[in-house]
Amino acid sequence: MVRFASWFFIAAFGMAGIAVEAAAQQPQQPRRVASLAAGAATSAPIGWVQFCNENPVDCAQRSPAARSVTLTSAAFAQLARINVQVNREIQQVTDLELFGVEEYWTYPVDGKGDCEDLVLEKKRRLIALGVPREAMLITVVRDLNGDGHAILTVVTDRGDYVLDNFTNEVKLWHETGYRFIKRQSQTDPNQWVSLNGGAAGPQLVANPRR
Repeated sequence: MVRFASWFFIAAFGMAGIAVEAAAQQPQQPRRVASLAAGAATSAPIGWVQFCNENPVDCAQRSPAARSVTLTSAAFAQLARINVQVNREIQQVTDLELFGVEEYWTYPVDGKGDCEDLVLEKKRRLIALGVPREAMLITVVRDLNGDGHAILTVVTDRGDYVLDNFTNEVKLWHETGYRFIKRQSQTDPNQWVSLNGGAAGPQLVANPRR
C-alpha cells in the first residue's frame, strides 16, 4: 500500500503518513531544523562521471551560491507527489538486468531503472517544476542492509529531506536509518563532499521564519 505524509508531519514537519492532497492544505508549525553537515571534498561516484560524459549539459550548471527550498505545505506536497509518481511509474530493475553491467547511471530507459536512475528522474522533474537545482543533491548512503544506495536529498529551510525509491514517504535524513557517505555540493554538481556517515547527528539551527 502506498504511504503518504501524515497530517502531523505536515503540521509539525516531523512524522509522516496521510494523503499528499491533505498535505497541501495543512498549516506549518515552527520546529528546529535537522540539516546534514558537509565535510571535506571527496571523489564523485564513477557512475556520475559516466553520466556526465554522456549528458554534459545536465552536469554543467554551477551556481555562485547555495539555495534551499522554502518548505511550505504546498512545496512538501510537490516533493511527495514526484517521489510517488516516479516510484510508481518506473519498474525497478538492476543495471545488470537492464544493461549487463554492475553500474550505469542514466535516466530511466523504457520505464525501467535502479535507484540512481530514479533519483536522476526525480531531480529532472522537480527542476522542470521550478525547484532550485542547488537544493537537490544526489546522495550516496549505506542502506539498512549496509548496501550502497542512491537517494535525492532536498535541502530546505526546515531540514534535509530524502526522496527514496524504497519508500513513498518523504522523511528527514536522520529518520531514514541510513549511513550517509557523500553527496553533491550545492554550488557545483560535479564536486562531491563527504558526510561522515551522518555520525554527528542532526545539526540544529534556529527556527526559520514562517
